[in-house]
Amino acid sequence: MDFSDFGFDPDLMEGISAMGFEKPTPIQEQAIPAILEGKDIIGSAQTGTGKTAAFLLPVIQNIIASREADKTRALVIVPTRELAQQIDQQMEGFSYFTPVSSIAVYGGGDGTIFAQEKKALNEGTEIVICTPGRMIAHLHNNYVKFDSLKYLILDEADRMLDMGFHEDIMKIIKYLPKQRQNLMFAATMPNDIRKLARHVLHQPLELNIATSKPAEKILQVAYVVYETQKLPLVTHLLKGRDLKSVIVFCSTKLSAKQLGRQLKRVGLKAQDIHSDLSQKEREEIMLDFRNRKLNILVATDLLSRGIDVDNIELIINYDVPHEGEDYIHRIGRTARAESDGVAITLISQKEQFKFGRIEKLLEKEVTKSSVPEEFGDTPVYEPSKNRDRGSGNFRGGRKGKRGGNNRGKGNYKNS
Repeated sequence: MDFSDFGFDPDLMEGISAMGFEKPTPIQEQAIPAILEGKDIIGSAQTGTGKTAAFLLPVIQNIIASREADKTRALVIVPTRELAQQIDQQMEGFSYFTPVSSIAVYGGGDGTIFAQEKKALNEGTEIVICTPGRMIAHLHNNYVKFDSLKYLILDEADRMLDMGFHEDIMKIIKYLPKQRQNLMFAATMPNDIRKLARHVLHQPLELNIATSKPAEKILQVAYVVYETQKLPLVTHLLKGRDLKSVIVFCSTKLSAKQLGRQLKRVGLKAQDIHSDLSQKEREEIMLDFRNRKLNILVATDLLSRGIDVDNIELIINYDVPHEGEDYIHRIGRTARAESDGVAITLISQKEQFKFGRIEKLLEKEVTKSSVPEEFGDTPVYEPSKNRDRGSGNFRGGRKGKRGGNNRGKGNYKNS
């Protein structure tokens, strides 16, 4: 099945193609037609199944088909600002060639950001992605216009309930029109989720999707570090090694640019690639990488799907991916065909809970290698204690053990 089989608008198809999406995942195959038909959905879909596109694409399509300018048509509620940002980034990519607008609404910003959110909510932005607490703050000021809203999406609903957002969710729903389409996604379906579904959804279609796993021949290794140790550690891991093809994935353009500069500064044949570069520049970089004129590519997630190069020896996740789907997709660039591959992830304190969720998805613990002594103390790996509660602040770990259960001087080949 191809995305063209869904009958999407040509402008939306252009965005899908530009994002590098070719074949829909199982949840997309099942959810997209049902959403286009107007059905409520409750989906048991873990991180890594492609559920974000499964709900964004049909909602964008329906908004294009019956567009009302300057009206908020869809509300996506998520547990954390990080997830709100990620969904908004995907939304920007999919809707780039369409007239459909969106905004992410979450806490942690200054008064200027709050004012921008207020303007968008008052004047109408077609898709709003929000965290519960921040939306409640706006709703209390009586300028939010939801009278034309047609779609409510609750993403990671189980996590929202774990974080104590049930009351906030129900409070937000009271502001919404009763006639609307409801979509709920959760990794697990405990009783409290089913109870919430009974209150929110109307005769929902239930979807249960298994998650794909990385190839067994990929050696997965992680280093638990402080954020400031990432740049020197990556330099240490790459310098002086005979590696012909390496991709380092960063979550932001700023990280990619900084790392690219550092690797070139120490004499490595590296180049950063991101959306600030022109299409021609990106094509030239990719040609040099395929021809081995460059052996290290520093890339952002935005471009990760468009990188199609065989025989990648090493993948480094400079930042922990936002979603398990991204992690599986990134490390799947190595160990293709008959070759083996190595995937290394650097985990800062604030990323520990996120990586713990990825390990649950993988159903195994990724080996933590010891950081070389010269880098100093490293955090203890305690993902359950270092969790994001939606405010953008994480509880820090404590100094102690050297973060690894393997001895050695950072030699991932022996880990």
